[in-house]
Amino acid sequence: MKRMLKIAVLSVVVLFLVACAHSSAVAIRPVGNGMPEIDLNSAIYEVPVQEGVSYQDVVESLKSVSEGMNFVNPANFPIADHIKLRGIDPQGVKEVHSFCNLSMGTEIFLDHPEFLVFAPCRIALYEKQSKLYLGLDRPTYDLKSVKSPTPRAQKAAQALEDALIKLIEKARKGDI
Repeated sequence: MKRMLKIAVLSVVVLFLVACAHSSAVAIRPVGNGMPEIDLNSAIYEVPVQEGVSYQDVVESLKSVSEGMNFVNPANFPIADHIKLRGIDPQGVKEVHSFCNLSMGTEIFLDHPEFLVFAPCRIALYEKQSKLYLGLDRPTYDLKSVKSPTPRAQKAAQALEDALIKLIEKARKGDI
């Protein structure tokens, strides 16, 4: 009896470990071009800005490259400036840049108007441990908040996310 119980417990542990290993293997998507992998279980895709690329280089790149990709930049929020106004040290760069490409986003909004709560798309530029980072709020992850997203919306969210990843790939290098 004790032996059967031990075997049963061991079997459950093994099945759990196999399931965990499988789920973590599926939860990562490679991007390539020296970019970090995407954690599919996170809304945030974070990339470090390359060494030697300044804050101003990244901002100019975001503006220039996004225009060339048919994105508009309707708003920017300099969070660090607002933190300073409250007499608090923001501890580096902290800002959010918004981007919109209605050619891609419309297909999502037509099927799921509630997805507008995630519009426009956001890319954060921030410092941590004295290093600049770009962080993207992933549209495909946000789409998980919509009940039964249509295949068209899923395809559009993936295209939008891929385009935004290309944008931050260029911005992190300071490309114009």
